[in-house]
Amino acid sequence: MKPEEDAYGRLILRYLEEGEGIEIVEREGGFIDAGRYGPAAYFSAFRRWPKAERQAIRYARGRVLDVGCGAGRVGLHLQERGHEVVGIDVSPLAVEVSRRGGVRDVRELPITRVNRGLGLFDTIVMFGNNFGLMGSRRRAPWLLRRLRSLTNDGARILAESVNPYTTDNPEHLAYHERNRQRGRMAGQLRIRIRHGSYATPWFDYLLVSPEEMAELASGTGWELRHLIDEGEHVYVGVLERVD
Repeated sequence: MKPEEDAYGRLILRYLEEGEGIEIVEREGGFIDAGRYGPAAYFSAFRRWPKAERQAIRYARGRVLDVGCGAGRVGLHLQERGHEVVGIDVSPLAVEVSRRGGVRDVRELPITRVNRGLGLFDTIVMFGNNFGLMGSRRRAPWLLRRLRSLTNDGARILAESVNPYTTDNPEHLAYHERNRQRGRMAGQLRIRIRHGSYATPWFDYLLVSPEEMAELASGTGWELRHLIDEGEHVYVGVLERVD
């Protein structure tokens, strides 16, 4: 990632050093929104995590891959519990922030380039809605199979998402319909992150219902076995590796 594209990394680095910053999410078509929780959420202590995450993290075991590790809150928590954790993030500055925070093994790496050189894992964590990195209906099965190739028998993915169908916002509903007309899943977003004069490249980010998560996993060697929904903005699906 080019330095001028690392808007997310700039945001969390500023929050680390100055305690302030606003995350702006821009969707294709001109819709702009400020992040629901702001950069403080990326540094939050365990007691302030969403309830679904606090329940789901109990399913973590063994060696853990933290996908889209951000500021490192998940990695730090799991290290304190005695897990070996490898964090990955596409943002160079996020990697720096995680390391400065105490995460011992952090790599600058997009999810699409994970490989067995990272070793094998027992748990893959995709908190912060990072099941969204699946991107699209076409890419998700390929990526799930790729993740399976990095795991041991009995492995789990802790996959957090937002059910896009719970909204009644007319702008979001109209966007869903445009997606359907283009042959895309309703919750497939084309977005970028902005911070000051910095902006990430545009990327696809996929929000799914629990039923869609199960459908995408079908036939990839993963199965949705548990659903943790505490009535908040997010839910977590626990995908288990199957033969």
